[in-house]
Amino acid sequence: VQLQASGGGLVQAGGSLRLSCAASGRTFSDYVMGWFRQAPGKVREFVAAISGNGDYTWHTDSVKGRFTISRDNGKNTVYLQMNSLRPEDAAVYYCAAKRPIRNYYREDSYSVWGQGTLVTVSS
Repeated sequence: VQLQASGGGLVQAGGSLRLSCAASGRTFSDYVMGWFRQAPGKVREFVAAISGNGDYTWHTDSVKGRFTISRDNGKNTVYLQMNSLRPEDAAVYYCAAKRPIRNYYREDSYSVWGQGTLVTVSS
């Protein structure tokens, strides 16, 4: 599978963005999909993940209640809806794919990565 992330941009604090990650390949539903982010000078961190059939989702504590991960297997796409954005959410956001559900929060467990999309939040 190959991944292409999009949807980043500049938004004011309190605003919303929806990131998309389009996947190529015929086995998209076999993959757990994750979103990670990396702010300048910081390590890349887990944001959210979703199981292959979409039944299970996980969000890191700092985005719970504000971000929602979802997927449309018919469109081979995973989304990250980001509401109530804060300046500290500014980062390059990456989508990633893996097969086993375990360790969904660990970036080293993901085998495929998209190119990243930049989210800038102005205060």
